[in-house]
Amino acid sequence: MLSLLLASFVTFFVAIDPVAMAPMFTTMTAGMTPEWRRTMAWKSIAIATGILLAFAFGGAWLLEQIHVSIDAFRIAGGILLFLIAVDMLFEKRAERREERAEEVAAKQAQHPSHQDDISVFPLAIPLISGPGAIASIMLFFAEHEAIAERGVILAGVGANLALCLIAFLAAGPLSKIMGETVASMLTRIFGILLAALAAQFVVDGIRNVFGIAA
Repeated sequence: MLSLLLASFVTFFVAIDPVAMAPMFTTMTAGMTPEWRRTMAWKSIAIATGILLAFAFGGAWLLEQIHVSIDAFRIAGGILLFLIAVDMLFEKRAERREERAEEVAAKQAQHPSHQDDISVFPLAIPLISGPGAIASIMLFFAEHEAIAERGVILAGVGANLALCLIAFLAAGPLSKIMGETVASMLTRIFGILLAALAAQFVVDGIRNVFGIAA
């Protein structure tokens, strides 16, 4: 169970990337009132939680409706997670997220009296519950059907969502304390771990499709 909890936590830590959330939230909410920032923080986490739970418990049904086998999804999901890991290693993902945050901040600056609701887009989707997180929770639930195991997986997801909420609520101080060097280092370390886990998903899918023994 401990290994599953660690695998779940690391995977979603990389997919959601709470480390990068603080500076992005600071940029996107510049000019907003403290009360509105807190509202956006709580609302975005609640929406992202609902999205991930929906795909966790309804993902298998969805795959059945579109006639996609779970092994095909393992291979596709593994490739997707590997591409995300590569982006993290070369910081391409961070650049795209920063650009999106700057666009939101620029729009807010043009209309300082109006406070946009950014909880659904871009916070909940795609920054928190993006393709990587959705694919990860569907893969984990496909691999582990026992109630206890799924509870452990959800604990790993919940821990990362809690970290995101903390990052949002304490965005200013965290951005100053952490700095770009620490954030970059953590991103690369977890990117390597995600690449290895993604490769394992692909290997497992190919083994099952072709009936290859482990």
